[in-house]
Parts: sequence; structure tokens; C-alpha cells
Amino acid sequence: MQSIQISNTNLKTSRFIFGTASLFNVGARKERLNLLSAAVDHGFTHFDLAPYYGFGMSERDMSFILKRHPFISVTTKVGIYSPGGENQSAASIFLRKLAGRIYSPISKPSINFSIAQAQISLEGSLRRLGRDHIELYMLHEPTWDLLNSEEWLKWLETKVQAGLVGNFGLALTADKLEPFLEKKSKLANVVQVLDSLDRKEADILPSYAKPLQITYGYLSAMYDRGPKISVEDALKAALGRNKDGAIIVSTKKIKRLEQYTKILKQIS
Repeated sequence: MQSIQISNTNLKTSRFIFGTASLFNVGARKERLNLLSAAVDHGFTHFDLAPYYGFGMSERDMSFILKRHPFISVTTKVGIYSPGGENQSAASIFLRKLAGRIYSPISKPSINFSIAQAQISLEGSLRRLGRDHIELYMLHEPTWDLLNSEEWLKWLETKVQAGLVGNFGLALTADKLEPFLEKKSKLANVVQVLDSLDRKEADILPSYAKPLQITYGYLSAMYDRGPKISVEDALKAALGRNKDGAIIVSTKKIKRLEQYTKILKQIS
């Protein structure tokens, strides 16, 4: 798979990043690990995680892959947390998610952008991943009014200096991103932003003279609203929009991975 260097960073990733937001829904642990292993076999070298994904299970599953493939890099996040914590059993997670369909607060995440909680979260992510560092650490859907940005910047810079974090930034939607761009916040050094072929949300970045770095959401937007084109054509169009960055894709089916690599070969 093609690789690129994320602008403004020292981080090189596969052109497609494997997203794990729906990994827990793949099935039993063996099936989840088979999917992650197959993604590596198909050339994915960077995986997008968060403590909230699978209520901590995505990070725990990824630890097995990282032990076997130490060259793999990861993004994980801070600020959104799992109900019941990130160290629940698979049965507990399943029951909580199931009950949440009837009574949503049971599976609703908590939001906390305090530095004290961030320190706990970082230590937990490193422990679950079995790593001593995280290549890309992102504030997960923050809003400007929730943050003391200077406090956060200082804290993140100390983690970079300590070698615990390689790069940091924001993972969020365009409406939440704009105040950070307006204020020229250094927290927006790396931006992971929702984008689509019809609404072109990521165009907010070049409007502030910033490049598209990591984008996601193209296929889900297409299924919801259109344009009704093939997966292949949609991702080729997405690659045309984000020409120099990386795009997060995901799947619950191993056979889809080959399609992703073929798309990249066709445009190389």
C-alpha cells in the first residue's frame, strides 16, 4: 500500500488508515484479531483507535497486533470515555450496548476534558496497547469552550518531550474545528476531520491555509445521502480531494481489504 507523511509531522502512514470504531461488532475476539491481522497483511500500517471504541476493546485487541508487528503506528484519543470504563469484559460490553438500545444512557459516553482525567486516560491507553508511546494522540471531538487550550498545549508538549506522544492534534467535525482555526490554536497542528463528497466539510482547512491531513466519513455519507456511486469511485474521488493526506476506512469483512489496496494501485 502507498504510504505518505502527514504534513507538519514526522509521521508516515499508509495512505488508507484502518478505522476501528466498529471493530467490536465484527464478532468474537478471534474474528476481530483475524481482521486486524489481515489489514496488516494488506498493507495498512496505521490504525485509528480511541478508548471509547468498543469500550476499550479496540485498544486491547490492537495490543496483540502491535506485539507481532512493532512497525505499526496508531492514533488514539482523549476526552470521550466509555460508560462502565475501558476494562470491561466482552460480555459486559455486549450487554451494555444491548441495553443501551432500550435505555440510551446505559451506553452513552462521558465527556471530560480535564487534564487530570487526560493523564489517567493516557496511562490507560498505553497500558491497554502494551506500548510506551503513541504516535498520534488526538483530542476527541472537543469544543473550544470546553478547553483551556494553553493548559492542554503545555500538557501535550510535556508528553512529547517525555517520548510518550509523537504528535498531537484534533479529531472532530468541521463545525467544532473552526473556532480552533480562527484562534490559530497550536492544538490544530494535526487535524482529523469528517469529510464527504457532497458537502465537502474539509474545505474549511484550505480556507484557513491549512492542508487536508487525515479525513474520514466518505462511504457512510454516500450511503446516507449520495451520490450513489460505487465504493471504488467514491474512494477514488475521496483520494482526489485529500491528495496528500491519509483517509480512514473501515470494514467488518476481510474481503473488502483487497478492494482498498486495488483502488490505491489503480491511482498510483
